Amino acid sequence: MTDPDSPDREANRLSARALRYARVGTSVGGVAARMAGTKLFGMNQQQGNAAALAAALGGLKGPIMKVAQLMATIPDALPPEYAAELATLQNQAPPMGWAFVKRRMMAELGPDWMARFLSFDKEPAAAASLGQVHRARALDGASLAVKLQYPDMQSAVEADLKQLGLLLAIHRRMEPAIDTTEIAEEIGERVREELDYKREAAHAGLYAAMLSEEPAVRVPRVHPDLSTGRLLTLDWLEGRRLLDFVDHSLEERNAIARAMFAAWWLPFSRFGVIHGDPHLGNYTVFEAAGQPAGINLLDYGCIRIFPPSFVGGVVDLYRGLQQGEDARIVHAYETWGFRGLTKELIEVLNIWARFIYGPLLDDRVRTIADGVAPGEYGRREAFTVHRALKEQGPVRVPREFVFMDRAAIGLGGVFLHLKAELNFHALFEEAIADFSTETVAARQGAALVEAGLR
Repeated sequence: MTDPDSPDREANRLSARALRYARVGTSVGGVAARMAGTKLFGMNQQQGNAAALAAALGGLKGPIMKVAQLMATIPDALPPEYAAELATLQNQAPPMGWAFVKRRMMAELGPDWMARFLSFDKEPAAAASLGQVHRARALDGASLAVKLQYPDMQSAVEADLKQLGLLLAIHRRMEPAIDTTEIAEEIGERVREELDYKREAAHAGLYAAMLSEEPAVRVPRVHPDLSTGRLLTLDWLEGRRLLDFVDHSLEERNAIARAMFAAWWLPFSRFGVIHGDPHLGNYTVFEAAGQPAGINLLDYGCIRIFPPSFVGGVVDLYRGLQQGEDARIVHAYETWGFRGLTKELIEVLNIWARFIYGPLLDDRVRTIADGVAPGEYGRREAFTVHRALKEQGPVRVPREFVFMDRAAIGLGGVFLHLKAELNFHALFEEAIADFSTETVAARQGAALVEAGLR
């Protein structure tokens, strides 16, 4: 990949970080003081604080918006009032103007950068919290998606993660049933990884290899000569929004859902890798002969690579619930990193486990959940678990569990949007056929080496 020889002027700079601290701290600090000064909140007070926090963050944009949205989708990371408010935030930032884009592109590819493209759209096709995407055309005519990071994002991320730590520390004092320490650490590590576009390029290559035999899932090709640590150029994959198909025939909706299942579960069950951000905007549907033929995977910033033993815990818990083997269930939780397990605590964790695994254990054609709105999927169960943990806690959620849990909820929401009716049990059994942690370890090691991630 192209990489300028000049020193990195956008590393984690103290001056840029201080400016971001001042801007974010003013908004978040007032809400934090309001939260900290309220003891044993009544429901109305909680909702008022949550609305104030959402309003403060909604005007800030940048990384803290992404962090807030991540928190809103992790069950029990925040009180339900806060999760509901933060889930309404839009992951859109004001796009950089053309003059700004030209300066950024020159910094990444040099003064002759325009000569390296046949065409380059001045207006962004998409703008999000960390960067924006422009359509372009390569010299050979290939259609491109050029993802350009906003300036000083590393400094902004570090400042915003500090503010996240403040809010979570207050939440831990208010609601000690869930210890969010490792949740914060995991979010911090994943968001920092999203700033490294070289790593994201390697993730795209990893997914291309893992899904090479899945014709219903397309992964864009990376263009290394047009990419740097803050610029990522991929093939532009033509497709329509997933939500455009929610009123299509059941057969078509099921075809899209099967492709989604394959795109998520096969990399995890065979390689120990998940796409940690199953957001509707990260997929489009490609068609053949006017019919949906599969999905395009568009974003590879939030990828989680697990130790093979963690995948083994997922399969052990599934088999333990399926066969009523309590010892295997406990072993699965311990494999994931839960500690100090009592009989009562295991029963509480099993409430959540039976919800997540319910569709996979039920050998019949069904929806992922009947009568549940996509945005509400998992929230009732999370509330039940949280209430029970108040009597058993505090419980520290292992960091590796965080994005697995979040992604499973997000994927379930996609299935609900599609109103898909599938035999999820049969699909899962096929995904874990002949499973062993040794095989996952061998596949994962080889794939990571090939992708340049090890």
